[in-house]
Amino acid sequence: MGGGNSPRRRKVSRLERCFLGFSARSALDARGGKLTVMATTDRQAPAGRNAITFVLLTVCIDAMGFGIIIPVMPDLVREITNTGFSGAALWGGYLSFSYAVMQFLFGPTIGNLSDRFGRRPILLISLFVLAVDFLIMAVAPSLLVLFIGRIMAGVAAATHSTAHAFVADISAREERARNFGLIGAAFGVGFILGPIIGGFAGEWGTRAPFYTAAALAFLNFCYGVFVLPETLPHDRRRTFNWQRANPIGGARQIAKFPMVAWFLVCAFLFEIANFVYPAVWAYYTKEAHGWSSAEVGISLAVVGVGFVIVQGWLIRIVLSRFGEIRTVIGGLLVSITGLIGLSLATTSWMVYAWLPVIALGGVISPALTALMSNRTADDAQGELQGVKSSVLGITMIISPLMMTQLFSFFSGPDAPVYFPGAPFLAAAILMGLALIPFAVGLRRNSPDN
Repeated sequence: MGGGNSPRRRKVSRLERCFLGFSARSALDARGGKLTVMATTDRQAPAGRNAITFVLLTVCIDAMGFGIIIPVMPDLVREITNTGFSGAALWGGYLSFSYAVMQFLFGPTIGNLSDRFGRRPILLISLFVLAVDFLIMAVAPSLLVLFIGRIMAGVAAATHSTAHAFVADISAREERARNFGLIGAAFGVGFILGPIIGGFAGEWGTRAPFYTAAALAFLNFCYGVFVLPETLPHDRRRTFNWQRANPIGGARQIAKFPMVAWFLVCAFLFEIANFVYPAVWAYYTKEAHGWSSAEVGISLAVVGVGFVIVQGWLIRIVLSRFGEIRTVIGGLLVSITGLIGLSLATTSWMVYAWLPVIALGGVISPALTALMSNRTADDAQGELQGVKSSVLGITMIISPLMMTQLFSFFSGPDAPVYFPGAPFLAAAILMGLALIPFAVGLRRNSPDN
């Protein structure tokens, strides 16, 4: 991920002309708010308030879009496959699996493309594809078309990784963790609003939430065309290389920087553990505490509000007082405590008592991402985020399978010990193990890393 490549004259390919042409746009000047027209192939624009708002809004709408379709996705799959909820859940799992596999395979490719052509075209194309994906799902007449939509979305899942690279471009190193926290807060807001909007839109029919999600994504795309500047200067761009633009090549490139590589191992274990919440939360609370669907929704909203507060506000105080390294360590220890508490909770009020502790774990991801970003060259921020996206894709495959199997084994009629909280205890163990590669990475901190 070494230093930036010096500009050189060479023939521009048709693909590159397409991407670079997509970068020409109208943008608001950050200093005076005057609307000017410029091309990013000629000069760089400062990232003003509108640009930051757009990136945060993009992440929020991305979360909202998937949250909107949650309430009706089972009904849509049942409608298309003509099966019951059990069969619909099976196909829903396959749809999620196809999305995660595509994200794993193409995350490094998208990251490398953003390092070559800039953040703006990748973000805008990704948003446009997301809008098309929701529209395809809205009109899908068959399961095959649904899979096509999910595969398209997985290939172009660049919003989060490119948004992080965008923030890395415009942030001083000491500010990156705080600004990455804002991305997490924006995701939390979308996570809260999405299911609510989807629930109301679902009253108009199974397909209505998908049209709503498509409209939101397309409107944000139009907004970005006018306000989003390019943040990656040409002297920081590098030639696109297919040997680096795949999961194996990206991993090899990361391995040249041992500290970053070990931090990615830490992130891998953390994400597997952290995915326990979407994987089994509804099953666990209904089985162990007899909650209704409404109570499950309320608890998820409480968690979302907690993450917004932690990543949008509290993380600034924590980072200024303790720094990034101690914030990651403290966040992991707090999360371990919360997970153990959840696994042993015997009443509903105990579950709610542990929710604020769980929310405090929201400091881990932005602080850990900033530690990796600050030790990566400016011309490889997209590559780093792409590899990180690929790692997330792996965890989205592994964690649901592992956590649901654990829950089923310890809560079924043949369970050796009835312990529905077992997935949370397993997640606590994984977070404890995540401290090991993090410590190894700190020991590999040398001037070359």
